[in-house]
Amino acid sequence: MKTFGIIGVAGYIAVRHLKAVKETGNEVVAALDNFDSVGIMDSYFPDADFFTEFERFDRHVDKLKRHGSPLDYVSICSPNYLHDSHIRFAIRQGANAICEKPLVLNPWNVEGLMDLEKESGQKIYNILQLRYHPAILELKKKIEQQPDKIHDIDLTYITSRGKWYHFSWKGDPLKSGGIATNIGIHFFDMLTWIFGDVEQNITHKLTDTDAAGMLVLKKARVRWFLSVDYENVPAEIKEKGQRTYRSITVNGEEIEFSGGFTDLHTKSYEEILNGNGYGPADARTSIEIVHDIRNAKISSLTGDFHPFLKK
Repeated sequence: MKTFGIIGVAGYIAVRHLKAVKETGNEVVAALDNFDSVGIMDSYFPDADFFTEFERFDRHVDKLKRHGSPLDYVSICSPNYLHDSHIRFAIRQGANAICEKPLVLNPWNVEGLMDLEKESGQKIYNILQLRYHPAILELKKKIEQQPDKIHDIDLTYITSRGKWYHFSWKGDPLKSGGIATNIGIHFFDMLTWIFGDVEQNITHKLTDTDAAGMLVLKKARVRWFLSVDYENVPAEIKEKGQRTYRSITVNGEEIEFSGGFTDLHTKSYEEILNGNGYGPADARTSIEIVHDIRNAKISSLTGDFHPFLKK
């Protein structure tokens, strides 16, 4: 049995990490969050020590290490801009780090983490769960059988958020990296994993609620549109009472992957615990993409662009 600490245990994504630790037969022994609405822990690890102050959490984890019971892993579910610092904390404590996306906000920080791995001997893992999705694995296999073909892809992801979003850290680009980072990075990782390196990255729109552009990859041309604005949800989806719309078409054919997400964190943990998993080098390309998007000069709507921009 491996022991885990978890940082950001009150956050939305933390429950998937708690579930993954539980389902892989391991234990969370210490948890941290500024907010104390963490009753979800009763369903997984009610005996874990809980802290609302980083300093006390730090002292407790250090005490465990000095008494011969160091943490094996620290799972990081904190706000994006804190990931780098919390990864470094895990390494200092002699633990491996398992971090949610984005691993870091800026490409140059990836190099620092790779150096840290070499210096410490510990591992830093990034949760890239779409790489384990059955439909995505099937798509990758299919594309590999067509090595010379350039594919046309439309990516559309609208996940409506209320007013709270813009007042939280997620609405602050300095803390979240902006919309492309916050809701798009896992798609960009998946697409480059399948279709190859970036040859051109064009941004057609970038606001607090929407982002769109064209990504030219080695084996694909990707028109992409991301939004947290309910007004962009197609009418037929609204009529069903739904607030989220997700679509990926490859050469006009819809890739169905709306289901199958519930166990992907557990699968990610299984791979990590077996000595596999994805590290900083694997995360670098998608981090470079979203960094370039948020710093891009906006291009005019000429040539090819996502159809939603015509509205």
